[in-house]
Amino acid sequence: MAGRAESGGGARGRAVTLSRPAAGLRCDFRDLPVKQIFRCSRPHSPAGFRLRVPSRGHHGGCIMTTETLADLVAAEDVLLFVNAAVTATGQREFHSGAYRQQLSLDFLHEYVRVNYRRVYAASLALDINDHNAARIVRGLLEYAGEATVQEKRTEGRLIAARLAKLPPQRVYRLFRELRAAGVNNRRTRAIMRDWVAARPDPAHDAVKYRAGLKNAARHAHLPLGERDHERGSGSGGELGDFLFRPGRLPRYRNQLLDAWRRAHYEQGAVGELPFTVAEGFAARHGMKREAFLERMVPRMTRLERLRTLGQRGTAAAPELPTDVDLTVMPLTRLALYVLSFRPELRGRHREVLTSALRAAARRAAGPHAGSWGRVAAVLDDSYSSSGSGEKRRRPLAVALACAFLLEELAAPGAYTPLWTTGAADPLLVVPRGPTPLGSRILDALECGPDRLVIVSDGWDNAPAGLAGEVLRVWRTRIDPDRRTSVVHVNPVYDAAGFDVRRLAPSVPTAGIRDAEDLPALVEIAQFSEGRTGPAALHAYLDRQVARFVTAGQEGDPL
Repeated sequence: MAGRAESGGGARGRAVTLSRPAAGLRCDFRDLPVKQIFRCSRPHSPAGFRLRVPSRGHHGGCIMTTETLADLVAAEDVLLFVNAAVTATGQREFHSGAYRQQLSLDFLHEYVRVNYRRVYAASLALDINDHNAARIVRGLLEYAGEATVQEKRTEGRLIAARLAKLPPQRVYRLFRELRAAGVNNRRTRAIMRDWVAARPDPAHDAVKYRAGLKNAARHAHLPLGERDHERGSGSGGELGDFLFRPGRLPRYRNQLLDAWRRAHYEQGAVGELPFTVAEGFAARHGMKREAFLERMVPRMTRLERLRTLGQRGTAAAPELPTDVDLTVMPLTRLALYVLSFRPELRGRHREVLTSALRAAARRAAGPHAGSWGRVAAVLDDSYSSSGSGEKRRRPLAVALACAFLLEELAAPGAYTPLWTTGAADPLLVVPRGPTPLGSRILDALECGPDRLVIVSDGWDNAPAGLAGEVLRVWRTRIDPDRRTSVVHVNPVYDAAGFDVRRLAPSVPTAGIRDAEDLPALVEIAQFSEGRTGPAALHAYLDRQVARFVTAGQEGDPL
């Protein structure tokens, strides 16, 4: 490290002059008045060193204890991790590749688990995405020796409640990773046993997730046959034979298990299997893809029907597919579905699609509907909102879903949406052009809203930095009393910054993945504004943990 040492009478008087900030820190704190009395207990904090002055003494001097600074650093780290756990999935984004995303997440998970294990576990009770939820569960189980007995009990309840919400394929993948890592303690076996026992149809899992169930049974020594017989599932002790001795029985009493056996040599049995299993048998028998898909539509899940629209020849049709129920789709998923159609088709079916989006937005708003007063929204539909190959149009879909949700949250007739491209019809938005957030924020503030919500990836570039300067002047000169509440929600994780990209230090920023979480994320974002202390943040996390465990877990898996 380049530097110049100046001796001043022994080790105590030695000072070091640095030419640049220390590696890993975003701030050069050489001139801070407390540099001689404060040494951060976590010098590699990805949140950096952000000094805040909570109070002043009689002579205007800062009253800042080591404990206060450590608490502030901890609060910054917690909020940073929550933002990452909501938005990051380790996949390629518009501005960064998958490898950088994965490296950034690896460091962040290990840092928070080691330094804030209680908060790391409590994150399972928040609206984080499934990718990070599975990573947290693995980290807690793999490093169980770092927790106390009471922490293990709380973690066990959180893990059980979270696993019940995860898709089964992701849980089975997690179990496979735990086995590969050699994690086989008593708590891990109990959690795996209870989760498998709670599955509604063991025979369905044995067929659809055959490798995953075999791996879990081997690793946790699950008594599949005995438990199956006790539950009266109709397969008796066949499940163990099906998984580990598939050629032992000439036929199975369970219809699904026997259909899998017959599908090896009988095309008629293929249609009795789950879609993902039947695909392999259809290819083996040389069945035509389009005819096979049409035959399997009744056995497909809602997402499988959406995923195979193009292969069934319905995505390019002049009319909307008739086998997709728009009334039950979640808001963000519906927005993604709407954006998958060409603008001409969206315009042709404007009434149906708009009605479906508004109905989904009303369900998402729930008790918050009409309670936000006058609302202005700056919505990013620039070219970067097209996302990446893994997340096609995801940022734009979040903005579209938020546009309809904010209309429901605002008072009747008190909502002003402003798209960065100037689009007037939200149903016809397409990702194009630069990101002029600054000028759009000026237009929104001129409306005098009670709330300003900015939905953007934060890459303000027309001109660069204008949005941050507008917000700084607004907050410090025009509206220091904070009559207008401003919040920025960002659907894109910035791997280089270990966080979602921010517009201005004075504006709270929260990561967002699904628009349905917007009311809860606005509540979390207030903690990054500096007006509430770390104690309030931890109290909020404790309330969320209690609510989550009570709603999702009736017993202790230990």
